[in-house]
This record gives sequence, C-alpha cells and structure tokens, in this order.
Amino acid sequence: MAGSRVTIKDLAEKLNLSTSTISRALHNHPTIGKKTIQDVRKLATEMGYLRNSVASNLRRNKTNLIGIIVPRIDINFHSRAISGMEEVAYKSGYNITICQSNDSYEREVANTQTLLANMVEGVIGCLALKTKNCNHFARFKEHDIPLVFYDRVCYEIESSKVIIDDFEAAFRATEHLVSIGCRRIGHIAGSQTTGIFVSRLEGYKAALRKNKIPINHNLICFPEDLSYESGLECARKFARLTKLPDGIFCANDYTAISVIQLFKKLNIKIPQDVAIVGFSNYPVSTIIEPALTTIDDRAFEMGQAAAKLLIRQIEDKNLNIASETIIIKTDLIIRESTQRQMLIKSEI
Repeated sequence: MAGSRVTIKDLAEKLNLSTSTISRALHNHPTIGKKTIQDVRKLATEMGYLRNSVASNLRRNKTNLIGIIVPRIDINFHSRAISGMEEVAYKSGYNITICQSNDSYEREVANTQTLLANMVEGVIGCLALKTKNCNHFARFKEHDIPLVFYDRVCYEIESSKVIIDDFEAAFRATEHLVSIGCRRIGHIAGSQTTGIFVSRLEGYKAALRKNKIPINHNLICFPEDLSYESGLECARKFARLTKLPDGIFCANDYTAISVIQLFKKLNIKIPQDVAIVGFSNYPVSTIIEPALTTIDDRAFEMGQAAAKLLIRQIEDKNLNIASETIIIKTDLIIRESTQRQMLIKSEI
C-alpha cells in the first residue's frame, strides 16, 4: 500500500468489520466495545492511518481554519503578531493559514480570493502599503465571514480592529528626546499613504509644538520605505546638513539602527552628539551598540487580541457587535541611545 493513503475501508477489510464500525471506533463511540476500539486504533497506528479532517470538517460545514493576511512575514513585528494569533488559535482548536501580500495591492487581492476558496471561518488582515481601498475585503462580509484588522486597518469597511495609539507613542518618543535636552529633532517618516505613519509624523510634530520647538522640514526625511538601506539614505542626508540634528525619532527600528551605524562610522557620538529613538522593539535593538531606545508596540499581544476577537465572533454568530476596536498600550523602552544625562554624569 506504499504511496497510497490508508482509508477506513482498508482498516475494515483487515479487521473484517464494517466501515461504519471502524468510523465509530475511531471516534470512541459508546456503542463500540473497548476491545474493538483498541484493535481498530492499534491497526490504524500500524498502517499509518490519518484521519481526513478536511472531509470531516466539510461534512460538518466547519473548517476550523483562520486566514491571516500579512504584508511581510520577514518583518519582526508581523512574525511576532502571527505567533500571538497562532497561540490563541491552537488553544481554541483552530488552525491558521498565512498569506503574504508583500505590500502589493494585487497580491493582497489574490490572497483574499485564496482564503475564500479555502473556506476559512474568519480572517485577520493587515493592509499592504500599496492598498488604497479595501473593496476586496468586503467579500468576506458578503459571505458572513468575520473580519478583524490589526495595525494597518481599513476604515472603509465596518469591521473589528486591534491597533496601538501611534500618535501618542510618537508623541511620547519625541518628548523623551526633548526631556534629555534635544532641540533640533529629526524624524525618519513612514509612507504617508498609510495611516499609522501619518499618525507617527503628527505625534512627532505635536510634541515639538507643545515644547515650542519650530518644525524644520529639512529635518524630516521621507524614504521610499523603512528598510535598513532607506535609513542609510536618510542618515547621509542628516550628516550632510550644516548643523546636525541633536535627536532623531525613527518610524521603525531598522532605520534607527542604520542611523546609529553610519553615524558611528562618521565618529558622531551617540547619544552625546545625537540621541536616537526607534519604534517596534525588534530583537536587534538590544544587540546594536549603543542599545536602542524604542517604542515596544507589543506585537505578540496585538496578535493574541486579534485572534481572541475573531474567534469570539466566529463562535457567537448572535453577537450584536458590528465592530469593536481594541487599543493595545505601548511602552517606551529607554536604553543607551538616549541615556545622555547618565553619560555626562559618569564623565564628571
């Protein structure tokens, strides 16, 4: 029987039992004797029988499958969020299938079609950078499939959301730079077609206004993306200025790390000359020297919250909640890249 899947019929022929008896024995049915159950399970193990859960689920009109659409799996934020989703799903008896849009609108549309074809019971999504409208996600609502967005969310469709307060987090990060004496503060911004990065830029500006610091547009850099390479381009732009910024708030950790590494090569001292703050608390932020001050966006908890919210909507179709928004609290993690006052004291 090499190369073919062992079926219930194969087990029935070996034990000279009906297929219905085999099926009930495999499900530990009370009408089947203990010895028969033991014999069936022993043979099933020996022959390598695998239960066809797909067929079983389809018969019950239930797949126990959750679809997840992420922009990029290789981004630490999304891998941590997925880990949180998977943990909750596993404990609740659900499996997950992951689609990657690679920040492409066209690919995201294809992802939604794939998940519909696979009969998922619910969907968790984070919008691609290139997505301008969310019409393709509306198909899930048309098929009565619960939908939850996280991080980069869609406001055009009535759906639940799990987010952080990006404005408040950016405001806090910038005020931290002000609190250690920075007055010429730069910002490496994310794409302004994406809500979370618009909010981070606005939070940065609001902190400057509150502290009566003029907004200098020469100190705001808009890279093509927030990759390490784009961060280097912004760092070079800052380094060419007649007067360096004395603090920089970056919209993610990758760009912050590229600034640190380039400035070190140029013998610009961090944090004495320029203090740096990132965003997301990637593992590399503790490895870089000096270690990076950053916003912990608690991606794992965001993933957990999104999965719990979705499963609650899947299992209770009578919920009278059309949409619900959960805001995850962020933390400012202060490390050596902004510990300017401590360094000054230690040098006295």
